[in-house]
Amino acid sequence: MLPEIDQLATVVVCEDDEATLELLCDHLTADRYRTLPAPSASDALRLCQYNQPDLMILDLGLPDAAGIDVLREVRASDGISSRFDPELPVIVVSGRGAEADRVRGLSAGADDYVVKPFHYPELAVRVAAVLRRRGPAKQGPLRVGDLVVDPVTRTVRVEGRPVQLANKEFALLRALAAEPRRVFTKEELLRDVWGFRSMGRTRTLDSHASRLRRKLDPDGARYVFNCWGVGYRLVE
Repeated sequence: MLPEIDQLATVVVCEDDEATLELLCDHLTADRYRTLPAPSASDALRLCQYNQPDLMILDLGLPDAAGIDVLREVRASDGISSRFDPELPVIVVSGRGAEADRVRGLSAGADDYVVKPFHYPELAVRVAAVLRRRGPAKQGPLRVGDLVVDPVTRTVRVEGRPVQLANKEFALLRALAAEPRRVFTKEELLRDVWGFRSMGRTRTLDSHASRLRRKLDPDGARYVFNCWGVGYRLVE
């Protein structure tokens, strides 16, 4: 069995052109980044809210909203109630190369601005440089009753008891803990945690949710509730 490779960072890739989106995700994945594809503005905001990414690559021309408005929404966050990280590094990758567009993007808070067509090796260098400048993310723990989830140290405690979770179990718990009483659909969780583009007939989510439930509470009575036919929520 091959050893699990540590990923350098989690990157939301917001791009409505399918070919460009696939190209970026394929190259970034090969370079050891975890990629979260977002073909629309609403997808990008949802992924930023529930997955705490380390960086976002953002196109400005999107089907449902202007990319510049996505950037402004993130930067306007207080980092608490909206659950966006206002300091999330953002690299704009756009076909709009006029000086006014570049100035507008940088003024709205973009960390870098790349004009299409671009060469991926140069973009990869810019991604690494922006991540180096930012340094490690500083996000506080999520608390749900006796449950504490710390995204920075990747630790979980229940009533002070440490709980050891696999990577995907931790990612699933972090997504559910973002809004512990909301029912997340199976489609949402498979897309946002696993990156699946279609649900198919996989039992991946159900098996991970079952293991996570037993690890958090051996009696299985307090956390990770299956809402039959819909999805999961963390608490009643």
